[in-house]
Amino acid sequence: MTDPIADYLTRLRNAIKASHRIVEIPASNIKKEITKVLFDKGYIQNYKFDEEGPQGTIKIALKYNPNTKENAIISLSRVSKPGLRKYVDKESLPRVINGLGIAVLSTSKGIMTDKEARTEGIGGEVLCYVY
Repeated sequence: MTDPIADYLTRLRNAIKASHRIVEIPASNIKKEITKVLFDKGYIQNYKFDEEGPQGTIKIALKYNPNTKENAIISLSRVSKPGLRKYVDKESLPRVINGLGIAVLSTSKGIMTDKEARTEGIGGEVLCYVY
């Protein structure tokens, strides 16, 4: 697999389109950190890390509106790809839908959102946009 983060986002996107409640994804440290960010920002309902097997899995419970059955995540898009990395400095941090969405960044202080990176005053690699 050349791009595990794109695979992670695609599995989430497919589970949302199929209206699944839970999705299982092969684990890695960066995927675990992205999952924690999505949980902290309220895009997923819950998550669990299973350490079974050599790699382990991440079980993610997706969040739906009980009245309209609409998911909390409208769009997931990969920004920085293996063939073309996208780095930003602290002055040019992206704003997703005027601050309504989040951009997930990989910085020297770990995986964080664009808002957290703005308060820390650091830039990094833009992994994906979520709204």
